[in-house]
Amino acid sequence: MKLSHSYQETISSVSETEWNALSNKKIYFGHQSVGFNIIDGVKDIMTENKQVDLNIEETNDPNEFSVPIFAHSRVGQNTEPSSKIEAFEQTIRQGVGKKADIAFFKFCYVDITEKTNIQKLFESYTQTMDRLQRQFPGTVFLYATVPLRTVNTTWKTWLKKRVGKDYIWEYADNIKRNEFNAMIRKEYEHTGKVFDIAQAESTYTDGKRKEFSFKGTDYASLVPAYTNDGGHLNELGRRQVAAQLLSLMIEVKQPKNI
Repeated sequence: MKLSHSYQETISSVSETEWNALSNKKIYFGHQSVGFNIIDGVKDIMTENKQVDLNIEETNDPNEFSVPIFAHSRVGQNTEPSSKIEAFEQTIRQGVGKKADIAFFKFCYVDITEKTNIQKLFESYTQTMDRLQRQFPGTVFLYATVPLRTVNTTWKTWLKKRVGKDYIWEYADNIKRNEFNAMIRKEYEHTGKVFDIAQAESTYTDGKRKEFSFKGTDYASLVPAYTNDGGHLNELGRRQVAAQLLSLMIEVKQPKNI
């Protein structure tokens, strides 16, 4: 499939056969507020493209998985990423894992800040996801990067950089999110199952990247045109990210002989 930086081109590159195959899958997505933005983006794409026909329902009830469905629900509490890992695992173990073709959840940008112990979080995340994949081999588990925020670069920020400050609060949280996302990519990129939210959020429709630099390293940030409040996705942003999710779910292959 041809992936494009423009959601319209990405969607138009999908064949009717591929859309039909996706519409027959059973999918579960755990999330909080940005996840609702992404779901709204999927709905936008469905409205604009009649060939995209998904049964979207807000539920984590395994009984709803008797038919093809794109189920989604809240998991855990914002600012408490461990609660989201636990809630997702509980949902999978309570019956969804035996029925879903694809399952995944995402953290929110508020879950990772400059104070987050990302090594500890990463270990908890990977151990849980790897364990679930072993115990539910018939389900494809996707791995999501954490969303980003815009960077507020003011004259004070510029001055701090100019004088070589070791700490710039306007950058600190996004730097930690970038570091966590790099760990996710290194661990799982080879699987072809990474839902790279941060990549989609930081890439303009013409392919250019939105980045900031600190101490010789470039870090990604949310494209300002994709948000109205610096973090949540607006109509353009949610379509951009949703298109990447849809194309990934079409690309991943179901396990054989399970």
